[in-house]
Amino acid sequence: MPVEKTRATSIILFCFRCVPLSIRKLVFKSLLMLCYHAAAKHRLIALHNLRCAFPEKDMEELIRIAKGVYRNLAITMAEFFSMPYITRENLHEWLELEGLEHFEAGIAQGKGLLTIIAHFGNWELMPVTTPFFLKPAYIVYRPLDSPLIDNMVEYVRTINGNEMVMKGGSGKRIMELLKENHPIAILSDQNVAAPEGVFVDFFGRPACTGVGLAVLALRSGAPVLPMFMARQKSGKYKFILKPLVEISRTGDYEKDLLENTQRFTKVVEDVVREYPDQWFWIHQRWKTKKWQTVM
Repeated sequence: MPVEKTRATSIILFCFRCVPLSIRKLVFKSLLMLCYHAAAKHRLIALHNLRCAFPEKDMEELIRIAKGVYRNLAITMAEFFSMPYITRENLHEWLELEGLEHFEAGIAQGKGLLTIIAHFGNWELMPVTTPFFLKPAYIVYRPLDSPLIDNMVEYVRTINGNEMVMKGGSGKRIMELLKENHPIAILSDQNVAAPEGVFVDFFGRPACTGVGLAVLALRSGAPVLPMFMARQKSGKYKFILKPLVEISRTGDYEKDLLENTQRFTKVVEDVVREYPDQWFWIHQRWKTKKWQTVM
């Protein structure tokens, strides 16, 4: 990142950091609750998604979860400005790690490591703290629409040694990094256009899901590690590393793409079911429809 952008980003982060975290949380919670009530479109998207995903729950509980989604986003935004100041010394104040043995088993294979990451809990806390526990990673990303926010996010994600890899045409570069035994972080829970993905089951509905992670796993032989940052009732986090996902390799490439993408998606669904108010239900995850593929 150019020096002038780094300087401007540092100043903005420092100014927000000067406001106590408790006050930042209060302000962002108030703003996001205002958005919940004022912006009907996204509120209804969240409630519709939740009602389809949890038909057994009554509307009162679904509303509680939907409000929790906004609250989770508010806390994530408030905490973002503290992340450049997380160190090895104060790391214990933020989180505890669970499942380190799964990372060690994956990286020991020497083929690099692919990760399943979702817009869940405080997902921005992972790139900041991963280098302390594990090792720096290469983060596959698409630039955000706002250059200012994009600069801040890139600065925070790379402050402890991670590097960014631009999404789109990055397959060759990622394969090289995997051969060098590097971890690759890929967000795997968003809707994609029909030509870019396959339809797999997600909460009982067909969700068009990108196949990039499955393609990389099949071509490289790299293990796949699910990683989630779940907020606990105490306000601290549990950095959860789940067991490596078994990769299907039947020799039928298209079948394996579908099966492995389904396995990755099921891992995301399982953790979201455990913490339903910590996933980004506002996103139109089921926007792409199967009938669009035949038009």
